[in-house]
Amino acid sequence: MTGAAVIFDLDGTLIDSAPAIHAVSNAVLAELGFGALTLPQVRGFVGKGVPNLVRQLLIASGADPDGPLSGQVETALVARYETDVAGNVPYPGVPEALAALAGFGCRLAVCTNKPYRPAEAALRHVGLWDRFELVIGGDSLPSRKPDPAMLHHAHEQLGGGAMIYVGDSEVDAETAVNAEAPFLLFTEGYRKTPVHDLPHRVAFSDFTMLPGLVRHFDW
Repeated sequence: MTGAAVIFDLDGTLIDSAPAIHAVSNAVLAELGFGALTLPQVRGFVGKGVPNLVRQLLIASGADPDGPLSGQVETALVARYETDVAGNVPYPGVPEALAALAGFGCRLAVCTNKPYRPAEAALRHVGLWDRFELVIGGDSLPSRKPDPAMLHHAHEQLGGGAMIYVGDSEVDAETAVNAEAPFLLFTEGYRKTPVHDLPHRVAFSDFTMLPGLVRHFDW
């Protein structure tokens, strides 16, 4: 449908940010004397926001996730997120898909559990920042996904009307259910659950498919 509000998750949906998050995480851990974690380990921690990432990093490193290191690690991670942006790359076809959707008159926004300033830094780094009317980060509102408030707020700011949410993970699927929003599942991101076990209206593996899916979406 032309003119719809299309709201996107960020990490694992628009951009493959796991390499950047992996590098930042290991740099922070190294400063504290911990060993490096693998990319698959860190990728598995992505999607629920920085507090969860910090908790999982400390657990994986054998440290107390509720101890005094938690705040130190979170502060260091967020600071590095804003500058250490190498390793963030858009998935193939994303820039073209966003341009096509804008050409249809769709209103585009991002709702991510990544803090706002790191999200802005990543989007600017990959050249996507100017594609969106609105970006809401994990620290923009009192709650974060899977609470539906983020999607409801973005939808309202975009003017209401028809809405589609596009994401890649269990958190995104749950958010869409909570927001009662049609969910389009990008299958090449960071989910751990089989596609058929996640609630979704449409699954797609290639962003070249997205403009057609949105334009001809069966409401």
